[in-house]
Amino acid sequence: MAKIRIYELAKQIGIESKVIINKLKEFGLDVHTHMSSLDSQTVSMLKKALELEKTEKKKEAQKRQKKETERKPSPKTSQPRSSAARRRRRKKEKRQAPAPVATEPACPSEEGTVYIAQAVGVGELAKGMNEPVASVLTELIKRGIPAQKNSVLDFETAQAIASEFGYEIKHKDDIPEDQRICTEEEGEGQPRHPVVTIMGHVDHGKTSLLDYIRKSTIVEGEKGGITQHIGAYYVEVNQKKITFLDTPGHEAFTSMRARGAQVTDIVVLIVAADEGVKPQTKEAVNHAKAAGVPIIVAINKIDKENANVDKAKQDITTVGLVPEEWGGETIVVEVSAKTGKGVSDLLEMILLQAEMLELKAPYKGPARGVVIESKLDPRRGPIATVLITQGRLRQGDPFVAGSNCGRVKAMRGTRIKRYNQVGPSIPVEIMGFNGVCQPGDSFIVVESDKIAKCIAGQRQEKVKEASFKQRERISLENLFEQINKGNLKQLNVILKCDVQGSVQAIVDGLNKQKSDKVNINIISTGVGPISENDITLAEASDAIVIGFNNRLDINARKQAEVSGVSVSIYNVIYKLFDEVKQAMEGLLEPILEKVYQGTTEIRKIFKVPKIGKVAGCMVLDGKITRNSMVKVLRDDVQIYEGKLSSLKRFKDDVREVVQGYECGLGIENFADIKEGDILESYEITEKKQEL
Repeated sequence: MAKIRIYELAKQIGIESKVIINKLKEFGLDVHTHMSSLDSQTVSMLKKALELEKTEKKKEAQKRQKKETERKPSPKTSQPRSSAARRRRRKKEKRQAPAPVATEPACPSEEGTVYIAQAVGVGELAKGMNEPVASVLTELIKRGIPAQKNSVLDFETAQAIASEFGYEIKHKDDIPEDQRICTEEEGEGQPRHPVVTIMGHVDHGKTSLLDYIRKSTIVEGEKGGITQHIGAYYVEVNQKKITFLDTPGHEAFTSMRARGAQVTDIVVLIVAADEGVKPQTKEAVNHAKAAGVPIIVAINKIDKENANVDKAKQDITTVGLVPEEWGGETIVVEVSAKTGKGVSDLLEMILLQAEMLELKAPYKGPARGVVIESKLDPRRGPIATVLITQGRLRQGDPFVAGSNCGRVKAMRGTRIKRYNQVGPSIPVEIMGFNGVCQPGDSFIVVESDKIAKCIAGQRQEKVKEASFKQRERISLENLFEQINKGNLKQLNVILKCDVQGSVQAIVDGLNKQKSDKVNINIISTGVGPISENDITLAEASDAIVIGFNNRLDINARKQAEVSGVSVSIYNVIYKLFDEVKQAMEGLLEPILEKVYQGTTEIRKIFKVPKIGKVAGCMVLDGKITRNSMVKVLRDDVQIYEGKLSSLKRFKDDVREVVQGYECGLGIENFADIKEGDILESYEITEKKQEL
């Protein structure tokens, strides 16, 4: 019998690969991954051990069932048998049951403090103080307040009672943010499907591969052949789900790729077989390693004529990824996004890697997640793509996301599928935000709209405070003083994009272009079309307006034409950066350079009526031109520098005279010329400054 890999054997037997790996380790065998190979003798020994273990478990289960049957109590006979008796009993229980009260539960926070609403039940107050209900009731009776467990206490009474037990009562509005966020138990973790990020260099086929997997045509909608946004999708493979994050490949979206690595379980690194490892390939590896995420390498474009798979494998070893077949621990799969070859193997490897990771998340309790992308939709308002990481999100849940809040109005998934509730590892597009949030913001469900607004308000204040400190820091560096002195130029920019992720990526890219010569001052950013307000602000601040993947509305266009505000809209980010750099360089004064032309000797002095002294010269080296500037040297010492007033050959005006020829010339505002003086001629050229 030929050797068989662990994951293939697991599929035959119908168990998980990790069970086989653990069992082999018990035998003392050195196995590392599901790709390890087993010989026939080891397989036979393993099957016998598993069969024996299965038989023993079955016997133990039968013994437990027998013991439980023996201990099972006899059925009660004291219950009323007639239907009339049962009805009388239910009526009696209903009369004796206390009426329900509409109070919110007490919430314990730091030691010695209990947070409540305006009213609280006696039982809830006792629970919040970790005291017996009887003790609280006794204290109430001492004060002449007859009460039961479900009686309601107002805030002042609860405060007085709590003080007797050494507790302080505060309003729920004063609960610290981290204490208000979770109000339910999360429950135990349950298996969840993996979140996979596609990473790699630009144009190595990341989105094309994802297209083949999910049978869509996203690539056709991307400008410039590159992905401009993070997309989140999930697919079903062999009745198992995989969530994919497609991160943009251009270097300007470094921050986007970083966010992808932070929320992912597995990174699929795409390396083109015809190009190998490129700068952004290394960058993607660094992001994945920094996040501690396992990497599966997919060598794409193996169908191309100039494909060199072995060279691509050799290249990935330079970034610390050694293929398993070469004795390393990195899974490498050869694929073609165009023909689909190897794609099924890649998906199988992803599921096997996820199986080894034993991914789990709590499904109970309030939902938490991460904002993957956000934008302002003209019809639906602010919306965001959120990846749920734990808990269960339901329609109508109040939430906080960064410094924004809201209530879930609608949830939409892949292929516009609508959801009423979703669990971990599911990406959904959510409506109901009060503003456009930042990609990477944490998404957290809270108790109520009131708490959500309170937390969001506190965060907004922190954002404003941080923004004020940033402006103050720039002022302390005397930025305006440098600008006024001419030491530093400034390009004012108003930026509007289609989605918030693009705003963040472009701002990061523009900040990298700042230099000690020109400062980029980003006055305002936002999402949506360019409006009249943007043009008005640009006119008042002498700024240019930059748009990305959006449009200029009609009224704003007219206002821009009248006011002369420069508006540029781009679809490809690297073109945006190139033209901004050109605009920055255009603010700089050109560098004036003296370019040497030649040397001329004065041989004789002539006095011409109404003109003055004219020098008869011989060009010794190079040339001299009509527009030349000259330095007058006498005994190797410069005595004057100025411009020619005339240049002649015999009686004719000429443009230039070259080496070996005689000429006559005059110098503006200088008549103290003598025979033997040397003239060095040069011209002044303007050279464009670069950042």
